[in-house]
Amino acid sequence: MKVYLDLIYIVNLIFDFVLLFLVSYFLKRRIKLYRILFGALVGSFSVIFLFLPLSNISLLFLKIITSILMLITTFGYKSKEYFKKNFIYLYIISIIMGGILYFLITNLKYSTTGLTDNLSLNFIILLLLTPILTYLYLKKEKNYKNTYSLIHKIEFDINNKTFIYNAYLDTGNKLCDPYKKRPILLVYDKKLKFNYEDSILVPYKTLEHDGILKCRKISHFKIDDKEIRTNILIGISNKKFSIEGVECILPNVIKEEIL
Repeated sequence: MKVYLDLIYIVNLIFDFVLLFLVSYFLKRRIKLYRILFGALVGSFSVIFLFLPLSNISLLFLKIITSILMLITTFGYKSKEYFKKNFIYLYIISIIMGGILYFLITNLKYSTTGLTDNLSLNFIILLLLTPILTYLYLKKEKNYKNTYSLIHKIEFDINNKTFIYNAYLDTGNKLCDPYKKRPILLVYDKKLKFNYEDSILVPYKTLEHDGILKCRKISHFKIDDKEIRTNILIGISNKKFSIEGVECILPNVIKEEIL
C-alpha cells in the first residue's frame, strides 16, 4: 500500500486550520488568520509521529504536547483560565469533527472516478463537508444553549390551585400595568381562565395589535423552587409562544430576583 505523506500533511494542515479557526470563532478570540495558519503548521507536523515506532501512550502524550504548542502559537498564553478554555474547546471540536468524519466515511459508500490518481471525489466531499457540518452543529448548539439557559420552572397558586410552567426569561419584556407599574408575567394555558369580574384589565399595545389583558395579582411564586416575593401580575396570552416547551414569559424585572 502506497502512503502519500505530502497528501496526509496537506489534509492534516487543512483540518488543523479549520479546527483552530472554529475555536477562535466560538470563543470570540480576535486572532489574525496568519496566527491560525502558523498554529496549523505546528499541528500538521504531528503526522511524522505516525511513522515513528511509538507506543500508544507515547503517541498520545506527543499529540497533547503538539496541541498545546498549537494553542500557544495561535492564541498565546494570557492566563490559566484563558488557556484552559482554548484547550477544552480544541478537543471538544476535534471530537465532533472526528465523529462527523467517521459518519461520512461509513455512509459515503458510492463509487466515484478519481479526480487524480491520489485524490477521489469522495475525499473532496469529506474534506468540504466535515468542517461545514461541524460549524453548523456548533452554531446550532450555541443557539440552543443561549435560548434554553433562559428557561426556568415557575410555580404559583391561584384560588388554592397550583400551576407549574416552563417560563422563558425575556430580557426585552418590559410589559407592565399603567396603574401601579407592576410587571406582567404572560401565560399561555387554555385551562387557566380569568373572569372579567375578578380580573385587573390592563391595556396593551404591540407592533402587531393592541387589546386588553385579563390579569390577576399574586404576592409570591417560585422560580426553580426559589421563593420570589414581588408585586407582579399574571396575564393570559391568547397566542402560543414560539419557543418549544414554553408556556410562560417572564418579565425583565425578574432577572434580578433569579440572579
